[in-house]
Amino acid sequence: MPNHEDYPLWLTRLLIAIVTGWNLQAALVFILWPGRFAPGFELGGVPGAAAVRGTGILFVMWNVPYMVALWHPRKYRLVLGMSAVMQLVGLVGETLILLTLPDEYALLHTSILRFIIFDGVGLLLLVAALVSILKLEFTRDKQG
Repeated sequence: MPNHEDYPLWLTRLLIAIVTGWNLQAALVFILWPGRFAPGFELGGVPGAAAVRGTGILFVMWNVPYMVALWHPRKYRLVLGMSAVMQLVGLVGETLILLTLPDEYALLHTSILRFIIFDGVGLLLLVAALVSILKLEFTRDKQG
């Protein structure tokens, strides 16, 4: 059982684990059942399934630094910071895509809006994790 001084470290891990787990779950369903999701991107058939599977693989790739930060957030706090920046890039990019879509693509708007929400919540959790670990480092440095 961790002592009370370790709670910020475990909180950090929990926050990173939520984002990582959420992303890996999305990756898994995109890879295993792409046909369920392709229509949401106005894609179909073999090309649509391949595109969705490719997105799932990108989710797995994206999460490699998240897993490193999860493993040892104090030692790899720079990786945690980079993960938060990656999440921000995704959020900004998806927002720009949404803003450039013509209005007649309502289904695509909805799908991209889900990604924006997904990445926005992930960004908040990663920033909270980063603040938690930085606060822990500051507190330990101040104590001696």
